[in-house]
Amino acid sequence: MKKVALWSAEDVSDWLSKEGMPEYIDALHETGGPALLRLSEVDFQTPPLSLVSSDGGQQLLERLETLRIENHIEAHKNGHANGHIGGLPNGTTKPQRNGTLGMKDFRMEMVHIPIPTMETARSSFPPEWGKTGIAFVYAVVCFVTTTVVISVVHERVPPKEHTPPLPDKFFDLFNRVEWAFSICEINGMLLVALWLIQWMLLKHRSIVGRRFFFIVGTLYLYRCITMYITTLPVPGMHFKCSPKLLGNWEAQTRRIMKMIAGGGLSITGSHTMCGDYLYSGHTVMLTLTYLFIKEYSPRRFWWYHWFCWSLSAVGIFCILLAHDHYTVDVVVAYFITTRLFWWYHTMANQQSLKETSQSNPFSRVWWYRLFQYFEENVNGTVPRNYQLPLSWRVLPWNRGVKYSRLDTQ
Repeated sequence: MKKVALWSAEDVSDWLSKEGMPEYIDALHETGGPALLRLSEVDFQTPPLSLVSSDGGQQLLERLETLRIENHIEAHKNGHANGHIGGLPNGTTKPQRNGTLGMKDFRMEMVHIPIPTMETARSSFPPEWGKTGIAFVYAVVCFVTTTVVISVVHERVPPKEHTPPLPDKFFDLFNRVEWAFSICEINGMLLVALWLIQWMLLKHRSIVGRRFFFIVGTLYLYRCITMYITTLPVPGMHFKCSPKLLGNWEAQTRRIMKMIAGGGLSITGSHTMCGDYLYSGHTVMLTLTYLFIKEYSPRRFWWYHWFCWSLSAVGIFCILLAHDHYTVDVVVAYFITTRLFWWYHTMANQQSLKETSQSNPFSRVWWYRLFQYFEENVNGTVPRNYQLPLSWRVLPWNRGVKYSRLDTQ
């Protein structure tokens, strides 16, 4: 690698990408190697770096300390350190005092460079699996609550013979395709499987995992509210809803457990209740899994992103093609899912948005305290680093390989 002092602006951009800090590329697009080495904490207190940095530049400054050490060693390995060129006192070419520099000159040569420890580097993204466990429990509680609300709402759905389906423009344009909803659920299961595999390979899987659990739990909690307050009639006459139990709580409990065991999917035969229309839970999962797959995978995997986007888009289209949800259900589900994902990650990536203040309107949302609890120790944008799970790394055929960094961008 070229000396840091000889780096061009393009070399600096490449280095930032490899170090997992692409957010600084635009702000430092005209910065060369020498200017990069001169960056200090003061530079991160003024624009443009103050607008990008979410941790006061600590993560980047730690990397720069390592660069300065390497640059210092490179500059002196054939110079002062060996006593051959340039750095000898009074321009002489012979070393003093038996091959050493005088004490006065030696003290002038001493440079104090703080070396960042591994503990310091790791502290920006602590695992905190306990918090991830709490987020998982939160998601499970919200999912179970949703299932209970679906069972309650099912008892209130008006009979289709008395209240026909509402007019829907998409239904006017496209005739119903019976098998389309199965395609939707197959696509959804494929996306969930791909995301699960990708999540297991992430180095910072604990942080990303609790973000996923919190967002999906909150989306299903919102869904409980919208389903309960407004019960829509079935979207089509083809629906075959289970009989109403009229207060038989024992039978309702069995039906709820069956739906949970089947993952709430029609393809497993576990979802035979009606009324869970506003908004679409299938659209939530199709959209959210794609967003997480794209956010936490390398940018150069464009083919992978397009494949997952196609699965998501086709799945959502098949929901409507099957006439199993009104168009407004899908539109509302997409809007709420994307906005909550983008809001949460914007707040997580900006340190100033993690602090309660009058100038931070995000601090007024009801889940802000829980967000602060989950993200308080995460400093900066989580890098896209990959490694094998611990259980795989200790297998006999992989013994001796402690860490494998597959990608940082």
